[in-house]
Amino acid sequence: MSTTTQVKDYRTGRVVGLAATAALGGFLFGYDSAVINGAASAIKSLFGLSDLAIGFVVSIALIGSAIGAWFAGGLADRFGRRRVMLVAAALFLISAIGQAFPFGVADLMFWRFIGGAGIGVASVMAPMYIAEIAPADIRGRMGSLQQFAIVIGIFATGLINYVVLQAAGGNARNVWLLGLEAWQWMFLSMIVPAVVYALLVLRIPESPRYLVAVGEPGKAADVLRTIYTIDVTPMVADIEASLQGDHKPRFSDIRGRTLGLMPIVWIAIALSAFQQFVGINAVFYYSNTIWESVGFSESQAFQTSLITTGVNVTFTIVAIALVDRVGRKPLLLVGSTGMVITLATLTWIFGTAPVNAAGQPVLTDGPDVIALIAFNAYVAFFAATWGPIVWVLLGEMFPNRIRATGLAVAASAQWTANFLVSTSFPELAGISLGLAYGIFTVFAILSIPFVMKYIRETKGVSLEDMGTLEGARAN
Repeated sequence: MSTTTQVKDYRTGRVVGLAATAALGGFLFGYDSAVINGAASAIKSLFGLSDLAIGFVVSIALIGSAIGAWFAGGLADRFGRRRVMLVAAALFLISAIGQAFPFGVADLMFWRFIGGAGIGVASVMAPMYIAEIAPADIRGRMGSLQQFAIVIGIFATGLINYVVLQAAGGNARNVWLLGLEAWQWMFLSMIVPAVVYALLVLRIPESPRYLVAVGEPGKAADVLRTIYTIDVTPMVADIEASLQGDHKPRFSDIRGRTLGLMPIVWIAIALSAFQQFVGINAVFYYSNTIWESVGFSESQAFQTSLITTGVNVTFTIVAIALVDRVGRKPLLLVGSTGMVITLATLTWIFGTAPVNAAGQPVLTDGPDVIALIAFNAYVAFFAATWGPIVWVLLGEMFPNRIRATGLAVAASAQWTANFLVSTSFPELAGISLGLAYGIFTVFAILSIPFVMKYIRETKGVSLEDMGTLEGARAN
């Protein structure tokens, strides 16, 4: 076991500060990915879009996310973690302005693509940086800050969207301040956190593992001394040994005999896909639309969605409290079991409810309450487990020499899966909400044997020892 695994002498406040700053990328990630929820109906009305078209407008950002994530690892290894975080902030800022002032559907989709690229970059940078600066025994909690920031971003979006909607008279198409419609202000509100993120990133140091990789162990030691209170020389030596080789990181490092990739990479890809295929982002992209379709008013739908985002925030805090005590694998199994039960309940309610003339289910007194409880319980199980734990695992499960590349590929797969879910959900829901939730239930069931067989516990294991853990898997 390496020296870093045994270290307890670190400055907790310093670690939290660095991790929280990196996690702000997650805040923008959550904010930008969910802001469309409040604006979707207005955009659909403004441009006269079909269900399929609005689904593509919403999910085009996810194509940008997949591409941004794919390239983020290589950029991080070439230019450093901090510089690439600044790129993400710039992309967020540009997309906020562009989405608020589209000339038509084509350029709206372009700006959503740009914002999506920022999301993809941030989704790789935050867990990577946090894992690389956090001591092993609090790395899970620090890594969970990424998801906490995401859900805070989603909650902030819902709250701001609701406030803007009410101020504009309850309709996102109403003109509000400066002659702009309410939905435009929903996008413009993202400018403030984008600027704050950029300013804070400028104040944090580069990752010590990146500095060692580019031949600057002295600077790496200086950064580690701001975190640890003991001699950091053995840590630098451990990092150098774990990198194993003098070539620059490249995609070929993750190649293996199993369908062209190392087993650990395939496991990370599957883990990412399962996180999306249980349907969580259909909740946050389309929750207003879902509740309106079953009889809620636009204002009631906003209120209900705001409650759901509050549940999301609360139970992410539960994950932060438990991840380094209980471990990653047990929490995933609990989450999968809970999601199976709640998703199956929603499948039954939506699938058996009477339908109106448009073929949409209508929830009456009784089933509507059960649906709300099951809906929020599902979010609670996800938020306490699969939401943060997947990001923690992706940030820490790869050996040092392939972390950037492996994480980039896994995150890109996650955004691709997100795109598939988000694009298909309006059509599936148009056929039957019961069908859509039935598919999510099946994937929740399948996630249980996957976790049991393929996920190794990483609680308390140093990043430098991840290579040993992977070697044991291969053997």
